[in-house]
Amino acid sequence: MSSPSPVQIREANAHLAALHGRVADLEHKLEAAENTVREQAESLIRKDEQLRAATQEITDNKDREISYLHEKLCQSEESIQKLQHMVKEKDSLIGQLQHRCQLLDNICKSRPLLDSMLAQMAEAERMGPVIDLTRPTGDASLTDGESNCSPSGLSNHKDFSLSEDDMDDQELDGVVFGTTV
Repeated sequence: MSSPSPVQIREANAHLAALHGRVADLEHKLEAAENTVREQAESLIRKDEQLRAATQEITDNKDREISYLHEKLCQSEESIQKLQHMVKEKDSLIGQLQHRCQLLDNICKSRPLLDSMLAQMAEAERMGPVIDLTRPTGDASLTDGESNCSPSGLSNHKDFSLSEDDMDDQELDGVVFGTTV
């Protein structure tokens, strides 16, 4: 083997210099690409952290809202139970009051008959007892005028009236039927 000629050496040196320049250029491009990839990776990491934080915040808000709505639902169900219980109580009270109302209606329908009967009883009392003049009586309780059914005893009694004016004026002022709500 012979030694290379100076032209071959120059060509080889030029080729090595070009190759060295190309390697340096490629290394520079590689470094730039690595910096870009590193920056993109850091950017992706930051964006990922931001998205995780946003997702966590959304999850926390959702959990708080679910908790709040669950609490409201429980309160609403409790209120519904209370209201249903109150409705049952009111229905029971309405049933009792309807029965009492029916009784009062029946009493009001019977009142003219009762007033007529009381008027006849008062008239009978005014007439006084039948006295057998032929036989003396030892029972003074019927003739002393203080019997339980005397007209004066009835006229002073608040539950009964003997005249139409008394019936119109009283209108059950002092009497309370049933319970009040």
